[in-house]
Parts: sequence; C-alpha cells; structure tokens
Amino acid sequence: MCESTCSTATRRTLLAAGAGALSGTAGCLRDFRTVAGRDRIDQLELEIRTLPADSDPNAVRIARSLEDRLDAVGVDARINTLTEEQLYRQVLLNRNFDVYVGQLPETTAIDPDALYPLLHSKYGAEPGWQNPFGYADPDIDELLTRQRTSGDTVRLDVAADLQRRLAESQPFVSIAFPDEISAVRETRFYQWHEPRPIEPVNLLSLSRRDDTEPTLRLVTTDPRLTENRNPIAAEFRRHGSLLELVYAPLVRRIDDEFRPWLLERWTRRPGGERSDVEEPGEEGKNLVLRGELRDGLSWHDGESLDSEDVAFTYEFLADTSLGRAESAIPTSRFRGRSSLVESVEPVDDRTFDVRFETGSPEVAIRAFTVPLLPEHIWREYTGAATIAGIEVNDETTDALVRSNDEPVGSGQLRFLEATAGEEVVFERVPDHPVGAADDIPDRFQGGPAFERLNLTVVPSDVVAVESVAEDEADATVSNLGTDSLPRAARSSATSVVSDRSRALYHVGFNIRRAPLSNFRFRVTIARLFDKGEIVDDVFDGYAVPATSPLEQRWVPPDLSWDGQDPVVPFFAGPDGEFDEERAREAFGEAGYRYSDDGELLAEES
Repeated sequence: MCESTCSTATRRTLLAAGAGALSGTAGCLRDFRTVAGRDRIDQLELEIRTLPADSDPNAVRIARSLEDRLDAVGVDARINTLTEEQLYRQVLLNRNFDVYVGQLPETTAIDPDALYPLLHSKYGAEPGWQNPFGYADPDIDELLTRQRTSGDTVRLDVAADLQRRLAESQPFVSIAFPDEISAVRETRFYQWHEPRPIEPVNLLSLSRRDDTEPTLRLVTTDPRLTENRNPIAAEFRRHGSLLELVYAPLVRRIDDEFRPWLLERWTRRPGGERSDVEEPGEEGKNLVLRGELRDGLSWHDGESLDSEDVAFTYEFLADTSLGRAESAIPTSRFRGRSSLVESVEPVDDRTFDVRFETGSPEVAIRAFTVPLLPEHIWREYTGAATIAGIEVNDETTDALVRSNDEPVGSGQLRFLEATAGEEVVFERVPDHPVGAADDIPDRFQGGPAFERLNLTVVPSDVVAVESVAEDEADATVSNLGTDSLPRAARSSATSVVSDRSRALYHVGFNIRRAPLSNFRFRVTIARLFDKGEIVDDVFDGYAVPATSPLEQRWVPPDLSWDGQDPVVPFFAGPDGEFDEERAREAFGEAGYRYSDDGELLAEES
C-alpha cells in the first residue's frame, strides 16, 4: 500500500472566512502532541463533523454511534454539527476536518467512473468532491485510469479489483444506501413517477387535475437554493437540486438510461472509433462524437443557444479563468465528467464534434450530462475572486463564488423570484423544444403540467410532512427521516413514497492527518460499525448495508454483503454485541498503545 499526504486545498479559505460562513477550527486532530514540560503522550482526539438532526437525523445518529464506539476504545471523540453549507465548506473546500459523516452526491446508480475524481491522487489539492480525503495510491490511480479505457468485459474485472483495493484501505467507510422517502398528495397533481418520484426531472412528468391551480407546491428543510443559485458551487449544490431543471444538459439519465435532451442526436465520427479491447492493459482510441442541438434552443434571456456555448461550457468547467490564471482553476463540481472531454470543435450553429479522453462510449456519454452554461454571461466572471472589489484569492475565480441571484439557463423552468431562507419560485418556459420532441419518453412530452413551482423552506421533516397533510404543499423534496413517517400515515390524503437512493451514507477520513493516514488505523475504525444494526436502528429498515460505493451489478461476489462486511467485519462478541476488548486488541495490532488509564495514545508504538 502506497499512500502519501496530499497538499491541503487553500482555495476560498479566506473568502469563506470573510463571508462569516466558517465555523471555528477548535477540536481538530491534535496528534503526536506533547504537553510542555511533561514527558507524556496525550490521548488521541478525533472530531466527527456532520449535520444536525433537523437537517439529517440519519447522519447524526451514525456519528453518535461512532462517537460511542471510539470512546469505548479509548479515543477522545466528539461530534461537531454544522449547517450543510458550513459542513461542505469545511470538508470540500477547506479540507478542515478529521472525520465526517455524510452522503455522496450521486443519487442514481453509480458508475465506476464516478470514483475517478473522488479518489484519484491528481485531484487531492482541488476543491469540491475531488478527492476530499487526500487519498494517494498509485495502484488505485492505475485502476481508475484503466476502467476509463477498457472494453466492457475487462472494465467489469477492473472495477472489481478497484473495489477490493479500496476495501483493504478504507479511505472512507461505506455504511448504507438509504431509501429516499417523501410525502406526496394526489389531490392536485398525480402520477408521481416511480422510481424516484421527487427526482427533479420526474417532476416534469406530473399530471394536473382539472380545475386545479397550476402551481406545484414543494417543501424542503434545505434553504440553500433560496440563497444561492450557482450551479457550479459545490457547497451549495448536490445532485437532485431543482436547479437541474433551470440549467439543462445535452443528455439526461432517465430510468438508468441516457436519453437525448438538448441534443437531438449524436453519432460516432471517423478518427475516433473505439477499439474493441478486451485484454488487460489495452486501451481504446480517443472517441469522437458529433452532436446536433435541437432546433430553436435559447437561453432564458432570449439569446440563442448554439454550439459555441457547448464548447465554452467544457472549456470553462476545465478552467474558470480561461487561461488568465497561472494554472487552471477548474470548477468544484462536474470535474470528473468534464475531464472526459479533450476538446470541442463547433461545426456550425447546431453541430459540434467532441473528442474524448476515452474510447468507451459508455464512459464518454457521462460527459454529456453536465449543465450547459451561457457564454455571454459566464465569460465575465473569469477574474480572480474579490470581496467588495478587493482581490483576496488568486486560486479561485468570481465564477466559483458568485451567488448567481438571477440564473439564466436553458431548461424547462426559469427563475422568477426568491426570498433568502424562505422561498424560491420558478415558472414554466412555454413552448420549450424539449417538450415538443418526439424522441423523449412519452410522459415528458408536452412539457410540465404546472405553470409555477414554489419551493418553501420549513424547519423540520415533521413540519414538512404536516404541510403536505394539511394541503399546504403537494410534496416534500428533502429526504424524510423515519421519525416523521407516523405523521404522514395519519393523513388519508398523504402517501409515503420511497425508492432506493445511491447517495451513499459514508464516513470520510482526512488522510492528510495522522493517524488517519495509516490505513490499518482506518480499517480498524471501519470495523467499529455494525452496518446491519445501523440499517435497523437508524433507518428503521429503510436502507441496505453497503460494502462498496458502486451499484450492485459492479460489486463482485466476494465483496457482497452476506450478513456482515466480508472485508471489515464488525467487532462482534459471541452474543453479537460490540466486543470492546477485540477492538482494543486490533488497535494494538495496528501499532498503537494504551495508557495505564485505558486511553488510546496519539503515537504509534
């Protein structure tokens, strides 16, 4: 195992402090300390960062379980709850954490290529969901690259080897795949699509009852969209945001299939044919696809959308300074997908050629799912980030920190108005070309059944469910905790709908800091989790234990859940309960010592 310490990302640290959004740094890992004047090693301290119960009751319960187990084995552990914006600033931008509990941003089936930006060492100094762990392993890097370039059969084997290697080193602990639970009512809108009824794109397929006000009323506990509408800001966005309906992609993944959206068609071009490679080590040629935009596309401000905007989008995602900075400043979102693109060449207003870094169409098509950005708006935000006109950080650009109060996209919804912390309102774009297309699924044809969409912020899951039950809202769009379900069951007009999410609950480690840099230490922590018990007690059965971040079809049999994790099994005693003694012995075998008082010391023996 080869691991090194990746440099800490400093981008936007000063900006975050200037905005008053950062929490204090007290409580971070103080390893290998000695108290002045005394020859003793301190007890190991770990801080666990997560969301409060009102925002994510599941995450905080997982954090409490970890805190209890760490305390039991002699670690001074404590939980620090932060708002969602603060948590992701600390973890994704400033890398200021020891351990965190949260969810991955993918909510649909995870392809192995989603792990490329998440774990490749070259992304260790970049912000966002680009290797927030600081993980560096040349073998993992090689496997991540091979899965991008191998043929289908070999790719399956490479993905299996990749997962085995990750299971042995645990840069993060896969805990569970939750069910995404929502409360809906069908008195005004119906045909809530299953699976994933509240996935943003599925809202476009709702039907409206006759003589019903054409306003879709949604409630959430997450206020971020009311405060910031920047589609490329990692701390304000996650997969499943309604902003996906404002900024449309070339292609959407619908019911686990890639379907043309702003694109009318795409075809393979000469000079980029794929090699049908099936032997380990072989790589496909660079794939070239020609795309053709639908006729009549425009931005919400009336400007035409053309192939120059497509080329700009991929250039901008790769470097938001567009060459003005000493080194590229990529976006903190969509990094992995945009990195699949080598170049985009416009042919005419509607036609363009894309050359990819891979020869696999199955991998390449993921790049078409990023949102398009209007060049005439975003090009002016390539300068170094400023506060009140003063440049404060040359490692970020205005594009990455602007709040984008009035977003201009090309989707079927456009922004109307917002009140920070309370509400955001969108309206339907009439006669949108996508709604008139005959090559999209039938349920989307004709466009949305509503004229307006109101998203209102409420303080808790229980209030969200009550809003639906009392006909103040049509659905909840933030994932509900199981504590709120009894309230939904008491209302005959309210239905609870659920579907398996791919937004993995996990425990992430900052590998830049000892002793978390030691894979044996991380593996031992991973064995403190009784994943089956967590599914039963934390999620009330609305989840499945996870041994890998990938969807099940990629998981090899030897890594599949079979009553326990096959690589990092729980420290269970004869009665199935937590065996503290076994866990302490494992920390000792990993090279750590205990004091006479039973405290785990912050120094390896």
